[in-house]
Amino acid sequence: MTYIITFFISMVPLIELRGAIPYALAKGMPALHAYPLCIIANMLPVPVIFFFARKVLEWGKDKKYTKKFFTFCLEKGHKGGEKLKEKAGKGLFWALLLFVGIPVPGTGAWTGTLAASILDMDFKSSVVAVMLGVILAGIIMGLGTVIVLNGFSFLG
Repeated sequence: MTYIITFFISMVPLIELRGAIPYALAKGMPALHAYPLCIIANMLPVPVIFFFARKVLEWGKDKKYTKKFFTFCLEKGHKGGEKLKEKAGKGLFWALLLFVGIPVPGTGAWTGTLAASILDMDFKSSVVAVMLGVILAGIIMGLGTVIVLNGFSFLG
């Protein structure tokens, strides 16, 4: 059951692998099982987000009940994307990788993929940057979890 719950936690926006790895390790799942499971589950929605989320937002910006929110999302994403593109220049791949890889709320695979779509990045480099970012976030979260679970006992 821990494997199924871990899998689905990894797919939840904002929580993603950042919450699934600590959950899995705290439940006693071996790290060699938790990491691939979480990475696969976290990456599954990426193509759907890349190809369809922007289209849904574009569609909803003209609808009575979703207009304000969807327009806000598009404008915010576009502004943020342009700022990131301006600052990163040719380093946009690395900026996206680090954006996804630094495990703070709102910077996971879902948000990174939507940003890549809004920035019109190509699919292949977006997926590679997001996947490497997810792997980096997993390593950071795994190390942090091990340190917390072991109570710094490895230091002395």
